[in-house]
Amino acid sequence: MSAEFTAPPAPMPGVGHLAAWLRRDAAHRVTVLHDPAVSGQPILAAVLAQIEAAGKRQKALSLSGPGSRDSILALAEGLDEEELIVGVGGGSVLDQAKLAVLFRSSPEALARVSAPQRSGMVALPPHMGASVRVIAVPTTLGTGSELSTVACVAHAGGKRLVTGPCLRPVAAILDPEATRTLPPRLVSEGVLEALFRTVSPYVGDLTVRPGPDALTEDLAARLVRAGDRISRMRADGLPIDPSTRIRVAELSGQSQAGPTNLGRDPYSVKGWLLGNELSSELGLSKMHSIAAIWPALWRRIADGDSRLGDARRLDRIWGYMRGQAPRLPSDPVRGIAELVDSWRVDRRINATPAQVDATVTRVMRAWGAGLPMLGGLYTHEVRELLTEAVSDEKSPPGRPVPPHDFRFPGPEPGEAVGKTTDHPRETRTP
Repeated sequence: MSAEFTAPPAPMPGVGHLAAWLRRDAAHRVTVLHDPAVSGQPILAAVLAQIEAAGKRQKALSLSGPGSRDSILALAEGLDEEELIVGVGGGSVLDQAKLAVLFRSSPEALARVSAPQRSGMVALPPHMGASVRVIAVPTTLGTGSELSTVACVAHAGGKRLVTGPCLRPVAAILDPEATRTLPPRLVSEGVLEALFRTVSPYVGDLTVRPGPDALTEDLAARLVRAGDRISRMRADGLPIDPSTRIRVAELSGQSQAGPTNLGRDPYSVKGWLLGNELSSELGLSKMHSIAAIWPALWRRIADGDSRLGDARRLDRIWGYMRGQAPRLPSDPVRGIAELVDSWRVDRRINATPAQVDATVTRVMRAWGAGLPMLGGLYTHEVRELLTEAVSDEKSPPGRPVPPHDFRFPGPEPGEAVGKTTDHPRETRTP
């Protein structure tokens, strides 16, 4: 990684700032790519009204599904060279918007993403630019796609990660209206996703970096504090208020685009790789899979497997996390399991041996067997870790375990209001 850090522009604090931004831009036409779930919703209407107020021609296209290379290329071929894109949706929609604009403007990027290879990652070089002409309006929490330099594309029954500075949106908007209908359980999952993204590079990198380490410790503590606040609101039957949702979005953005990972090992987040492949194989949400894997991953780090992370750094970051939640045990392995449960994020899976084997095959093909991402982990070691993570014996094998009974016999406040734009099988890496 580069030793330099250039902060992206701060997100605009609301859709009401869009028209002024557009008036300063040379584009004559703006295309809005949006999730079908926001059709007819106030957030989409507000975006379109701002484009009209700026005097720009506009059209709106609805996107569904995760987006393959071919579908994104077809989308790109319908865009004008100087057209500006506004993406309104979750991580999948924003990723498709970023890749469509990149494919339209860069034959080299298209060739690199299209090249036959087994690796799950495509790295785009810095000379392709520092941003993509997309204004991102996220309607989910946790992915941080609006500030990130990564995008996922559906590939061979799973996902391929495309990464490079040219994938960072030129601008982003955080508006509480965009997440107003997001179910409370997905707000909790969003905080957990940002927390995992924050602490994983810290624990997975063996090198002490005082500046980034201090920033990571502070961000992890703030995320735990936010997650606990949301958990209390859910337990009390309260909706998640707009200021809390915006705070989560801001913290998630810092986990993606802040200097916390400056100089870190780019392959220090092995849990994401395992979680994404498990999610794709079993058809689970990414955070269900990550939550299941997390304690098993930390157990091996605590036992001294330095290929996965540093035990001393694990104890240190857990100390900062537990400082915000003293109820949790001092042991980070037991502690993270209890934290996930207290936030009511389901982590129970009971997969069959055949499903574990299929997931292991996915992991080793895309990330291991000579590729650098797994850091020399062997096939049997990946199998053992996954087996521990997905062996909940209290339920029948071969399918996800039903959610915990968390006192709510039906939807929580906000669950049945409007629609959610979170794709049930959306999987991402940091």
